[in-house]
This record gives sequence, C-alpha cells and structure tokens, in this order.
Amino acid sequence: MIKIITLEREYGSGGGVIAKKLAERLGWKLWDQLLTNEIARSMKCNEADVEQREERRDPLAYRLLKSFMRGTFEGNLNAPEMQLLDADCIFETTARVVQQAAIAGNGVVVGRGGAYFLRDRPDAYHVFVYAPREDKIRRLQESGKTEAEAKELVDSVDEERAAFVKKYFNLKWPTLSRYHLMMNSHIGEDAVVDMILAGVALVEKPQGVVSQN
Repeated sequence: MIKIITLEREYGSGGGVIAKKLAERLGWKLWDQLLTNEIARSMKCNEADVEQREERRDPLAYRLLKSFMRGTFEGNLNAPEMQLLDADCIFETTARVVQQAAIAGNGVVVGRGGAYFLRDRPDAYHVFVYAPREDKIRRLQESGKTEAEAKELVDSVDEERAAFVKKYFNLKWPTLSRYHLMMNSHIGEDAVVDMILAGVALVEKPQGVVSQN
C-alpha cells in the first residue's frame, strides 16, 4: 500500500500545482510550504531563510566565509548561529522531517530530495514532472516574471537542484531509476494527476494475478 508520494519537478513545470491537486484528490496532506514551515520551526529560524537555501548548496562566498570563521575562536563561539543559514544543517533537518512525513503517511512531498531520502521505502511512490522549455517560460511569465527573468530562472534553479543532488547524494539529477513515473506536464495538470493515480493503482495491484478468459 502506497502511503507517501514524492513529486520532484523541473522549475516552472507546474509541479507544485500538480502536487496540490493530487493531495486534494487523495485527501492527503501536502508537504510543500508546510515542509518549509516545519524545517524552519525545527531550526528556530525564519521561513524565508529556509526557502532561500532549500535544494541548494551554500553560495561560494558563504562557504569560504564559513570555512574561515570555523577556523577561528570567534567562529567556534558563534557556530550555533551560523548553522541557521547552513545548507548542511537544512539538509539534515529536511531528511528528518521528510522521514517523519513518510512515517505519518498519507502525504505528498514536493521536491527537497524526497525521492532520494525515501528511496528504500516500499510504501513510497516517486514521480518526476518536466515540461518543454517554452511551457516553463510561459508559466513563469503568467506568474508575473519578465521573459528574461523566466529564462534565467528556468536555467539557474534546475542547475542548483542538480548541484544539490550531486553534492548530497552523489547522483545525477534527475536519476531516472529513482522514479516510478516521469510525466510531461504539457498534457495538462489534471491529466498528470490522473496518470499518477493510475500509476499508484498499478503498483498496489496484487502481483501474480492472471485473468481467466
């Protein structure tokens, strides 16, 4: 029985909306903004700080500063405060929160490496949503971005997500073998939700049953 669904997505592919619709159809909890909120609560920091660091490595300048400060007496004294903006700490907290969400069950986890954190759970179903570049740019423009901003975000955000997965899991993003289903959102958000539900039903279908004709 599938108890948790992870949904990884290309930036601008509409994955967040699809996850929301999927959770609504199932009557399950949506772990998207809620996941960010829980991570921030656990780390006792602002949600905005977590949002800036999720699925990303620390910026180069920050990594250099962190390495320098941790080699000084003042840096050791301030280590707890420095961890609030530390991608490594966010990663560790995310791993714990995602695992807790999986144990609770009946949830849809959006991004944050969910498919990688929960790769060994037989009750997890993993989805990857992608889209043509022009669709992603159009969707971002409809949300208020300029064409130039949309193009830059489509390229840079996914590059950061790929670098995040490479750093913390030593895998290429997306790792095809990690997913049960990969869907092109160009077919429509509701159609993608239908296909995900159909895929889950197939996985839950008893194996070895042979129809009698």
